[in-house]
Amino acid sequence: MKTLFTLILCLTGLLSYSQTSKELIGKWKLVKETKNGVVTNPKETYQIFMEGGTFKGVSGENSRKGKWKLSDDNKSLTIKISIISITFKVDQFDAKKRIISSDKTGTLEYEKVSDNPEE
Repeated sequence: MKTLFTLILCLTGLLSYSQTSKELIGKWKLVKETKNGVVTNPKETYQIFMEGGTFKGVSGENSRKGKWKLSDDNKSLTIKISIISITFKVDQFDAKKRIISSDKTGTLEYEKVSDNPEE
């Protein structure tokens, strides 16, 4: 019985991890940025997460490609573009809204605009 309970617990953990990673796939629009108490509402800034850990950041006409990785416990998100790597604390995350923060960027609030990264 103890072994069955442990197996169920492990499978539940794996399912929640893959579901959360799966929910991250798509195009996210930055709707609010808070840094040092200053709130801004950036325009035309997106994060695009693709299968296999590939990533694209878009700000206006500029874009950069990189890699992403969500921690096993879904509490941190690491984005690496070129030689720069930033690990964000995941403050809130569901299928439509994501709030992440770091000392370097402050708090960033995103809304999902598409489940399809190609749109």
